[in-house]
Amino acid sequence: MKFTLSWLKEHLDTDEPLEKLADKLTMIGLEVENIEDKAKQLSPFTIARVISAEQHPNADRLRVCMVDTGDGAAPVQVVCGAPNARAGLVSVFSAPGTFIPGKNITLGVGTIRGVESRGMLCSAAELQISEDHDGIMELPADAPIGAAYAQWAGLGDPVLEINLTPNRQDCAGVHGIARDLSAADMGKFKDPTIKPIKGEFPCPVTVTVEDATLCPGFALRLVRGVKNGPSPEWLQQRLTSIGLRPINALVDITNFMTYDRARPLHVFDAAKVSGNLTVRRARDGETLLALDGRTYTLDKDVCVIADDHGVESLAGIMGGEASGCSEDTTDVLIESALWNEINIAQTGRKLGINSDARYRFERGVDPAFMVPGLEMATRLVMDLCGGAPSENVVVGKAFADDRVIDFPLSEVRRLAGIDVPLPEIKRILSHLGFMIAGPGPVVKVAVPSWRSDVHGKADIVEEIVRIVGVDKVPMTPFDRGEEARKPILTSIQLRTRRAKRALAARGMVEAVTWSFISKPHAELFGGGQPELALANPIAADMSDMRPSLLPGLVAAVQANANRGFPDVALFEVGQIFRGDRPEDQLIAASGVRHGFASSKGMGRHWSGSATADALDAKADAFAVLAAAGAPMQALQVVSGGASWLHPGRSGTIQIGPQNVLGYFGELHPRALDVLRADGPMIGFEVILDRIPAAKQRPTRARPVLELSPFQPVSRDFAFIVDRSVRAGDIVRSAQGVDKKLITDVTVFDVYEGKGIDEGKKSIAIAVTIQPREKTLTDQEIEAVAARIVAEVTRKTGGVLRG
Repeated sequence: MKFTLSWLKEHLDTDEPLEKLADKLTMIGLEVENIEDKAKQLSPFTIARVISAEQHPNADRLRVCMVDTGDGAAPVQVVCGAPNARAGLVSVFSAPGTFIPGKNITLGVGTIRGVESRGMLCSAAELQISEDHDGIMELPADAPIGAAYAQWAGLGDPVLEINLTPNRQDCAGVHGIARDLSAADMGKFKDPTIKPIKGEFPCPVTVTVEDATLCPGFALRLVRGVKNGPSPEWLQQRLTSIGLRPINALVDITNFMTYDRARPLHVFDAAKVSGNLTVRRARDGETLLALDGRTYTLDKDVCVIADDHGVESLAGIMGGEASGCSEDTTDVLIESALWNEINIAQTGRKLGINSDARYRFERGVDPAFMVPGLEMATRLVMDLCGGAPSENVVVGKAFADDRVIDFPLSEVRRLAGIDVPLPEIKRILSHLGFMIAGPGPVVKVAVPSWRSDVHGKADIVEEIVRIVGVDKVPMTPFDRGEEARKPILTSIQLRTRRAKRALAARGMVEAVTWSFISKPHAELFGGGQPELALANPIAADMSDMRPSLLPGLVAAVQANANRGFPDVALFEVGQIFRGDRPEDQLIAASGVRHGFASSKGMGRHWSGSATADALDAKADAFAVLAAAGAPMQALQVVSGGASWLHPGRSGTIQIGPQNVLGYFGELHPRALDVLRADGPMIGFEVILDRIPAAKQRPTRARPVLELSPFQPVSRDFAFIVDRSVRAGDIVRSAQGVDKKLITDVTVFDVYEGKGIDEGKKSIAIAVTIQPREKTLTDQEIEAVAARIVAEVTRKTGGVLRG
């Protein structure tokens, strides 16, 4: 929710400084996320006049300008590349040492093509007041030279942005925010009475509501003879200051009402409405071309406003293009309605529409303001566009149900731990719009219509405490005893959690399989002992406790393959049983990959395929060990593994021969035959209990992870090189061009054959360029690409493939 300080003062008579108002908003639960003060940000920029503009001696597109900055000193020399730089031009000047927000740089004295430049003439984009960057700003000839530009341009109105919690729908308008600040002693609330407007004729359009649960109330009015056009400057400034684009007076009025009073409205061009209006459910297959230019296909769960022709508006979300107002509009229907919050939210999610109206209606609006909001909007239309109003058409309820709560005053002390006198409680609640009656100890509190989130005694305590100040709640320590707190999770529990996260991050899906398997399967994996046989198995093929997680995972993978999903990567972290003693029950982490479920994924790969292999199983096992805290530098990989693994495509992970942590590789064909599974399959199993405990060492601060907020760019290059050139040489050459910008280089194609000379081959790489400080322009990206080509050519002799 954005608003300006001057807009707030339209509803709040206050002299409090901006910083104090912002602090108080956060303290009462309306967290201020950002304050944009253009006057403060642009204070170093001044108005200056170009005395002369001569051609730069060493550049065709640059001019050397002598600039009068108005401070009585000698003219300043500035090198400028703007096409409109000329003698007599009045523009905006920034001296060395000024921070340029549009470029995110601090200006210094520079030498450009051999000519010194001691400042800069600025464009609107460089000051971040518009997107115009085609030339430097052109101000009126009578603009005062040397004056502060921000003050002269009237940019001294700070913009505040607050983060609303979903329950504070009343503060989705500036009027409600002012009410809260008034209750917090930040000024006097201005709440003038909205006088009804007498209709001059009956409204010719009737309204039918087919389902009152979707639309509890609906108000409508026709205004004839309006003259639509640009809205006045004050209204345009209100909207542009919060990032909205003025359209025309009628539309701007509805946007103003949305942000000023949290009352979304809609205006129909009456000439484009056929017959009467009906609020109903859409019919399956109906479509609407909305005001955002997109066509939406509707179904029976969507609430719409329709006329005799068809759907004209998505109720409470967005109007239709066909009945929208334009400069030719002369008669206008103003609609103010109440909508079902859940239906609005469901429709918005289903259609993917996030509008200002949806934002407010799905949180709930003030039902008692439905008709006054229509009256206020009608007055604005008549003041700005003229016209004669009809009488109101009101269908359904135009008011909220009364809510009165019996409130014991002792609840404040019981729930918040503070004592608030009854007069102060009455002052706070009355300023927030509540009515309170009774001397105590139990009073009656009537909840205002705009506070649909207040239902019980605890809600009233919350209102009192947030205005009094959460900082007034005393700190009360819990009795924790004299002993230090013990860790809640054990070492093996932590390892289990980390192992699951590591495998999920590698694209594997967690499975939970039975702890019981058949005796042949148990014997295959080193089990089957009599002490592990179940006395009363639930099925004949579940007779023994599992000595490994792999039989269950292989069965799950095969079940997926039998149903048409062969590319599966499953993992499980759970107990295995090597005996009936407690120390024989171990926690293992295992995984199985089948088909194209490689860690490389299904994307492009230089080999033309991405089938899972033993190296994927090795990488999975090492990922688990690293996450579980194994000493990675001490790990040894020995060729060959357990008997259920292929002897030439497997390995053993150990810390010396006495501590085997696990195995990885391709499952042996004989093992797959016993398990009745189709190969090849690769898998691993790591015993988490066998990982040595980490030694206690002083903790060192890890470097802060820095993620760029800008979109990465990918570029593909194909080079023709000698057959002896290795792909890794090309990768390293490309990576070395700019290690800060280039974050990834991968080979996705190797080709020899038709079109390629004998003794040559084509190697294609994908380069990911990650901007760090700003979004790169096309020219900057092409410059990086040219450097990559030049570097690869220099180091490998490769030529860019045509």
